[in-house]
This record gives sequence, structure tokens and C-alpha cells, in this order.
Amino acid sequence: MARLLADRPTDTLTIGEMARQLGHSHGAVRNAALTLVRRGEASQSRTGQPEFRANAKTAAAAKTAVISPPGTHAPRAQAATARTAVPSAATPKQTGPIRRAGGQLYHPRELADLPDVEALNRLRDADVPVLLYGPPGTGKTSLVEAAFPDLLTVAGDGDTTVGDLIGEYTQADGGGYVFQYGPLVTAMTEGRALLIDDATLISPMVLAALYPAMDGRRQIQVKAHKGETIKAEPGFYVVAGHNPGVHGAVLTEALSSRFSVQIKIGTDYDLALALRIDARVVRAAQYLAHQVNLGELGWAPQLRELLSYQKTEAVLGTNAALANLVGIAPLEDRETVADAVTKAVGVKKIAPLALGKQLSASAARKPPGTVSAHRGRSR
Repeated sequence: MARLLADRPTDTLTIGEMARQLGHSHGAVRNAALTLVRRGEASQSRTGQPEFRANAKTAAAAKTAVISPPGTHAPRAQAATARTAVPSAATPKQTGPIRRAGGQLYHPRELADLPDVEALNRLRDADVPVLLYGPPGTGKTSLVEAAFPDLLTVAGDGDTTVGDLIGEYTQADGGGYVFQYGPLVTAMTEGRALLIDDATLISPMVLAALYPAMDGRRQIQVKAHKGETIKAEPGFYVVAGHNPGVHGAVLTEALSSRFSVQIKIGTDYDLALALRIDARVVRAAQYLAHQVNLGELGWAPQLRELLSYQKTEAVLGTNAALANLVGIAPLEDRETVADAVTKAVGVKKIAPLALGKQLSASAARKPPGTVSAHRGRSR
């Protein structure tokens, strides 16, 4: 990377241009370029589409070879260009926990006799867009983050605009205005994966700006910026998330038809048990989820809430964690949730977590998390 920039000291190069010359994936080239910038061994433009150029330290960096571990540079561009399906008999990969960009671990689940992350990568290599749907908290976003380390995300809602996807003019430090490209343009030009989270909350008129990039044209026109045409580089891929039960979420025919594969995502209660979440609470969650499936209830704790319960229990104790689990349920479902949790855990009554009476001076001085000797022994 440094050698390429050093050999062209007067040029500014995009990720796509460098990837084509170096023969590596856009994700790998981007990471290498940003590493050079962080070390002060290359310069990056601060506006619009990212471009890189040599500086005074680039030539010296080019003389020092840095050997990446085998497999660091996945042949994403070549695979995407060839559009060659991976044989189903190929040995599945990614069977163990995967560390996401934020540091959290993701535990793969089975999908079509494959680990889900492996299945998504095969669909990406074949350029088959995927829609993941299911209740909030079931791990849709976590799965996509684990599958695609080069991921860009758009958090959709009713206020999402075309500018949020494609880009818009913003005021520069000097007082003028510059066009700042959005995540869709960045994903297209760098050959990266793009997650449209909560896509069904976004206006259909806004989503229409995405569709030309997903069909055979694989390009969009940025009308707000001189009518510029942006073409998708190999590796560009779109995946979307849909929460059917969320108010305002509408899966239109136009959106549904763009996603050839649609996958239902639910909570893995066996995983919840494997993660040592209180089995009684997991059983209550399973019962409530069954009631939701029957249409008799609108909400049940998913894996996100169960993990939150576990963390709260470790900090504040079982009673407070149970009270919080009941309190986060929607008001119309709260009584049913409280009854189910009460029966599963075997306590008399659970009310939402709330402040109590004024502490005495001695109790107020007690360090946070302190419990009685008797309670400490019982746990």
C-alpha cells in the first residue's frame, strides 16, 4: 500500500482504485490505508469520498515490509465478481464464538445446516440480498456484525432521509459547504456490506434510492451532487432488518421483492441456558414467547433482555433483576409477564423496579452492592 502511494506522490487514490491495482479486497485495502493514516505515513482527504495520498513519511514506510497473517485478506472482490456458488459440501467455518467490532461475542446458530455467519457469507458471495426479521433483541444486528467485519450500518426510522443514505451538503470549517457522502455511497465505492436496520420504518420513497444499487444496474445517481453516477464495486452487499411487531413497521412489496432470502430470527433459549442465565427465568421467557406466537400476548423477553437480566442480577441481586424484567415489559402485557415470572421463580409477588423509602444514615453509608452475611452465604 505504502509503495503504491509512494510511487504516485502527486496522485490521490480511492479505495477502489487501490484495490484494483493491488488485487486485494476493498475491506483489506481500506484497513491498510487507514492504518497508514493513523501512523502518519499517508494522508487522507477530510471531505466526500475518502481518498489517500503520499506524504513525507510514505516512502520510508514503503521500505518496511509488513507480513499479514495468512487469510487476513479475504478474496471478497474476486469471489463477488465470479459469483460462484460455494458447494454445499464445503466444510463449514466460523463454528465458535466470534468477537464483534465492539468486543462482544456472538455465538453462531444453525441456518440451512450451516453456521449462520457462514451462510450469510455464502449468500454475499453469490450476491443474494437477505432480509432478517423477528422481534427486537433476538440478535439480528449481532449476526450481521459477526458475519461482516467491514459492515456499515444505517439505523432506520421514520425520519430517515435520502441524504442519510446517499449524502448531503454540510458546512465546512472554513464556512463553505461540501458534499459529505453517505453510508450507501461509501459501501458501494469500497465494496463493503451495508445493513439497513429497521428498514421497514423508513419511508418507501427514501428506500427507493437504494433499489438501483441492488438490481442489475448496481449504480445510483447522486442528484444532489451534480448528478454524479456511483457504481458498486465488487463486494458491495445489502442486508436489511425488519421488526414485524414494531409500530409503524411496514414491509412493502417493493422492499420484500428486493430480498430473495428472508430469514426469521428468534431467541435461542438453549444458548441462554448455556450462557448460565437463570433457568427459571429462561423457562418463563419461553412460555411468554409461546403466548406471543399464539397471538395472546404482545411481548416476551428475548435474548437481549435475558442477558440484561443476568447483568442486573449480578449487580443488584435477584429480586431487583426480576423487578426490572417485569418493569421493562409493555404496560398492557406487564401483568401477564409478572404472573409468569412469579410462578416460574416461586416468589409471592413481583412489582416493577422502583425507588423505596428514605434510607437511614447508616444504610446510606453502606458501600454499593453490600449484602447481609446471611444473604451472601445463601448465594
